[in-house]
Amino acid sequence: MTITRTVLVVSNQLHTVIWRDGAVEFIDQTRLPHDEVMVRCDTVDAVIDAIRRLVVRGAPAIGVAGAYGVAIAAQAHDPSNDRKGFAREVDRLRKARPTAVNLARMVDRTAQAATADEALTIAHAIREEELRASVAMGELGADLLLELCGDKPLRVMTICNTGGLAAVERGTALAVVQTLHERGKLAEALALETRPLLQGGRLTAWELQRMGAPFRVVVDSAASFLLAQGYADVIVTGADRVAANGDTANKIGTFALALGAQYAAVPFVVVAPESTVDPATLSGDDIHIEERDAAEVTSFAGVQVGPRGTDAVNPAFDVTPVHLIEALVTDRRVVRFRRGETL
Repeated sequence: MTITRTVLVVSNQLHTVIWRDGAVEFIDQTRLPHDEVMVRCDTVDAVIDAIRRLVVRGAPAIGVAGAYGVAIAAQAHDPSNDRKGFAREVDRLRKARPTAVNLARMVDRTAQAATADEALTIAHAIREEELRASVAMGELGADLLLELCGDKPLRVMTICNTGGLAAVERGTALAVVQTLHERGKLAEALALETRPLLQGGRLTAWELQRMGAPFRVVVDSAASFLLAQGYADVIVTGADRVAANGDTANKIGTFALALGAQYAAVPFVVVAPESTVDPATLSGDDIHIEERDAAEVTSFAGVQVGPRGTDAVNPAFDVTPVHLIEALVTDRRVVRFRRGETL
């Protein structure tokens, strides 16, 4: 396994996942916001490690990462000569994280390649598709939010990280926030800190600061109270898997946020690429929820915060039922669940 770190050259546009000189490179999201470095992976083991450790995270981004992982597997195990070895590596990649459908879907798509060159071509195409999807989601989502809330600067609450770090560039839900900001229609973004790993407090805040958007960070447990107090006009979240009936898996805490939104009569909008919609998953009951290590809860940044030996329940995701969701925005369409529309 080879993982090397190089200094990240900061530009106005994030490049979360990039292919360079025979390897895939990721911004190391475990080191943000204090250290801006990249991780270079030139083996399947390295790609799997980066996905599992959340060096790269977010459903669209890990889908792209998995596709490049298949390209690396094809370099080591030529699909035309070593199909068994290639299939073994593909299976390991698709199981690296179970909840987000994008990973398995993009791995399987790239694995149809007959040669290493073809696998790399498919992986590049997947990355380009995600770039275009982020732009489209931003535009469609901004249009919807202004329709729902009125043509005025909006106060938008969000959870976890759904920007370019999660989706190569721009993002999903945060692409909507960025588009509103670019149109002069963002009054403020309220980013939930997102325990236990603070993807909101660390990553979303970092991205919002880079884009020059007005924002504040909110403690997770304060969100429902603030909604009831009228702090936000609308909520936008991402998704790791959208079931056929519209039930949506997303970062843990999203379900509680949706319940708070229902109480406060604040529209709750999910933004995700069409590749995250999974017709094979009938409902949220069929979504496997990843359970992560208790150490993520009992310690932070290597510092023990709970008594030694303390165990924890640490689901990485939860499921928000469709009846709590105002609408789903993808790169191709807007589905208005509250109007009775279905997938």
